[in-house]
Amino acid sequence: MTVSLLLLVAAAFSLAGFAKGVVGFGLPTISIGLLAMVMPPTQAAAIMLLPSFVTNIWQMLQGGALGELAKKLWPMLVGLCIGTWSGMGWMEGAAGRYGTSVLGVVVCLYALVTMASLKLAVPRRHERITSLVVGVITGLLNATTGVFVIPAVPYMQALGLEKTRLVQALGLFFVVSTAALAVNIAASGVVSAATMPLAPLALVAACIGMYFGQVARKRMPVETFRGAFLGSLFVLGVWLTFRPLFL
Repeated sequence: MTVSLLLLVAAAFSLAGFAKGVVGFGLPTISIGLLAMVMPPTQAAAIMLLPSFVTNIWQMLQGGALGELAKKLWPMLVGLCIGTWSGMGWMEGAAGRYGTSVLGVVVCLYALVTMASLKLAVPRRHERITSLVVGVITGLLNATTGVFVIPAVPYMQALGLEKTRLVQALGLFFVVSTAALAVNIAASGVVSAATMPLAPLALVAACIGMYFGQVARKRMPVETFRGAFLGSLFVLGVWLTFRPLFL
């Protein structure tokens, strides 16, 4: 374990935590995207699990509507687990060398969809089946890349949840996403003595970044930060998409 790797982990999770503090999500997307430049996505996802799980539990418990949201979102959560576990081994196996490209495409889509601020609506009569389908698709991408924002985040925005409940719903979904991914990571055997010490460092860095992100959210226009953040994320996604062509 080199000093440069420790610094990269600290920087990646500080930035990811800061983004989460400002806009409420983005920790896995940024952290795995940056770490994937120097390590396989599976290892990056293994390091991400602890900080993601802890910060999302905190987010999930804020709002006072956890039971109501669990009842509403259970088809999506079931689909998420089905998709994630159906894709077990894809991150280091079937996805192979092009797993990083898949991650890059997901990151680009995430940035574009969020920048576009698409206003979608889900008919209530179709909500259960669409929730299940969205959960399965997100789970398959979760299994392949360790990123679980597409298409889940735009879909939950389309459900018309009030702002506080939307944030809590995202926290609930991300907790289940992280737990489901942890099963895949454990089965892959990628967690080792070399990667374990990096998880506590990532957690501390993410919490510090999240704290300062929350402070910044109160002092600056969120849209200003979102524009720079999503633009940079898109550039990173493009680089990750085409990176295998130069290896």
